[in-house]
Amino acid sequence: MRDPLTLLHEVFGFPGFRGVQEAVVARVMRGAGTLAVMPTGAGKSLCYQLPALARPGTAVIVSPLIALMHDQVRSAEAFGIRAAALTSADEDRAETMRRFRDGQLDLLYVAPERASGESFRSLLRATSLALFAIDEAHCVSEWGHDFRPDYRLLRPLLDAFPEVPRLALTATADRHTRADILEQLGLPQDGLIVAGFDRPNIRYMISPRDGLQGQLKTVLANQAGAGIVYAPTRDATERIAAQLAAGGRTVRAYHAGMDPGVRRRNQQDFVASEDMVMVATVAFGMGIDKPDVRFVAHAGLPKSIEGYYQETGRAGRDGEPAIAHLFWGAEDFARARKRLSEVDEARASGERARLSALAGLVETSECRRMVLLRYFGEDPRAPCGNCDNCLAPPATVDATEVARKLLSAAFRTEMRFGVGHLLDVLAGRETDKVIGNGHHRLSVFGIADEAEQKLVRPVARALLARDALRADDYGGLSFGPAARPILKGEHSLAVALPAPKARRRRGGAGEESHAHDPLFEALRARRREIAQARGVPPYVIFHDSTLREMAGLHPTTLEGLAQVTGVGQAKREAYGDAFLEVLRGWRG
Repeated sequence: MRDPLTLLHEVFGFPGFRGVQEAVVARVMRGAGTLAVMPTGAGKSLCYQLPALARPGTAVIVSPLIALMHDQVRSAEAFGIRAAALTSADEDRAETMRRFRDGQLDLLYVAPERASGESFRSLLRATSLALFAIDEAHCVSEWGHDFRPDYRLLRPLLDAFPEVPRLALTATADRHTRADILEQLGLPQDGLIVAGFDRPNIRYMISPRDGLQGQLKTVLANQAGAGIVYAPTRDATERIAAQLAAGGRTVRAYHAGMDPGVRRRNQQDFVASEDMVMVATVAFGMGIDKPDVRFVAHAGLPKSIEGYYQETGRAGRDGEPAIAHLFWGAEDFARARKRLSEVDEARASGERARLSALAGLVETSECRRMVLLRYFGEDPRAPCGNCDNCLAPPATVDATEVARKLLSAAFRTEMRFGVGHLLDVLAGRETDKVIGNGHHRLSVFGIADEAEQKLVRPVARALLARDALRADDYGGLSFGPAARPILKGEHSLAVALPAPKARRRRGGAGEESHAHDPLFEALRARRREIAQARGVPPYVIFHDSTLREMAGLHPTTLEGLAQVTGVGQAKREAYGDAFLEVLRGWRG
């Protein structure tokens, strides 16, 4: 076996391990089964790539999406690693199997559907295996947010090769899901390594929807670089993309209902771009290993905190500053609860708990990151200082009395009207609709003073999120199960009022002063030329962080270039002279 630390220096150009990488690699090297729960951007792929190079044989990587496999193969090959994917989309399957049998591959990527078949098991017996790695391992658990039944069929494959170490990797798994992964994949209870869920480079922002088109345009105006906008439906995806493109930014759409060729081209263009915005359904992203996404915006409520964490985690994978901004509406919760009514009760109870936790996240006035980390079982000691509530603490008011008045108004109007009409009744406005329904004669007519009227809409959002109010298909508000405790004085309701908006310059958290360093920009231009000539995304050549360090150190020899983080031997030999030409000729 070869020394992993030596390989880390020579192949990847890294001075040392990060976080729990060393502990994970050490377990795999000694053949121990392991589940590594590591946040996106923490270097999960290195945890199987290094042992694959250090141990004899080929590592078999089970991955859920063809696009993700191809992206990982491309990135591995840039480091000089012999990698291939065996998928239905690859025309060189026979050649890949020959290379595998002849021991000419370090990494072989396969989908769970293929990996679970008997024919693939027979193929594996033809050569030596270094390890099994199951990526996105939360897909094996019915308790996970992205369950894939084919992952459940992997255990027989793993058990057929008991001498081969198995490594499961995921960024998103609560305690229940972790326990299920260990059991389903036959991993030992002491094989769990949790790196923590904190992504300190991501700034979390959450706002009620209030003119979504304008809110998204503000995000794009303030945030440079590539970004993703997640929309709740296919129609919304194309509508929002058209609206945002009118502002002059390059914007594309992506959803499963599009022509496959157009969808594929849009994805390829996004991966290769440095500033494109993709408006997509949540299906987009798992197959993208793009490290330089500078922002993720949600145009609607995610399905769960796990989903939110995974989707926002697609920003800032390179460790550079990034923004995650969620825009939510009370109707999102109404739709989510309607979907739950169609799910069997065994699963619905867990989904209700997830939805309740999500309501707590969007409503909270405390540090967003602390709420997120506690959900995943961590115990953060102090506010993060890098979320909207930390940067501009909202005022919190006791709105229990307003909530009771609003609930009473809903009851007195026979639970058939929306919040706008209820506000008119509480404010004592004699509109045609109020008079026509005789609601000016109700005891709740005019009982809200001016200050309380301003709280009615935020209170309605909070009550809908907590399931104290429910909206029907026509917007009419009726009681949910959480209404009675509030009316009876058993529960109170506090509402966070957003701080006044401050004007921000273009660039936001994802843009730092050295982004406009002329040498850095010259190195980016050279990277762009090489990437276009080789037909690969720019980040496959070098990450922005590597170019920034290159600009700062200003090496003029190959030996000096070797000291830059991320410049391994293969990349130094392939690209070194081209970048040294820029560095040597720089007179800035």
